[in-house]
Amino acid sequence: MSGTGRTNDGHGRLGSVLSGLAVAVGCVLFLGGFVWGAVEYAPYTVPTDSMDPTVKAGDRVLAQRISGDQVRRGDVVVFKDTQWGDMPMVKRVVGVGGDKVACCDDKGRLSVNGKSIEEPYVERTQDGLASTTGFGATVPKGQLFLLGDERSGSLDSRVHLQEQGQGSVPLSTVTGRIDAVAWPPGGLIDRPDAFASLPGGVSEPGPVTLVLGSVVLGALLILGGAAYGPVVQRLGRRRTGQTERTDGEVPTVVR
Repeated sequence: MSGTGRTNDGHGRLGSVLSGLAVAVGCVLFLGGFVWGAVEYAPYTVPTDSMDPTVKAGDRVLAQRISGDQVRRGDVVVFKDTQWGDMPMVKRVVGVGGDKVACCDDKGRLSVNGKSIEEPYVERTQDGLASTTGFGATVPKGQLFLLGDERSGSLDSRVHLQEQGQGSVPLSTVTGRIDAVAWPPGGLIDRPDAFASLPGGVSEPGPVTLVLGSVVLGALLILGGAAYGPVVQRLGRRRTGQTERTDGEVPTVVR
């Protein structure tokens, strides 16, 4: 009897230690994930439908804080340029410094340095073109050429072609690169494969998946560790009650 009691007590102590450890690790992961996310990402509300269907007006997005020199073709960026309006805007980068951007080729596609770009994220015009207007521009060094995915209504670099820089904006205007649509839940923003073969390739996805995983795993560990004590106590009371009923049974005498 005494040996059994010591064993159960040892198991209880081990369980308490493990549950406490789970809660502690969970707190680190949960709070660390939030801190990491706050450092890496800034939330933005998309102001217009110019990036439809990738992101829509009113969507709450997460933009990784980056500098302009980290931007690659195909990135969906948040930027603020006084010539475009004194507010953050969201567009897709289709050309960087030195690129020759034009539209449209014989299949209605955008081209960058003579390479036709397949853009599955673009809803083409009724004529099957990637732009409602034909255009051509050479992007100055240190600048970005930006288009909206909703080419029929987006006010983007095409509108500013006659200005200095042929519609491009400085790298310094970029404040973030959108990695995911947070609300309504829309998942990650993919990097377009069509730009991958151009010099510089496409950007690597940010750590948003790891940040979310850290928060979720931390929450599960906290809940699991906190629930351990009450569950064990309840199971212990059940076992005690069953033992008492067994010990109190009156043996049947067979005559």
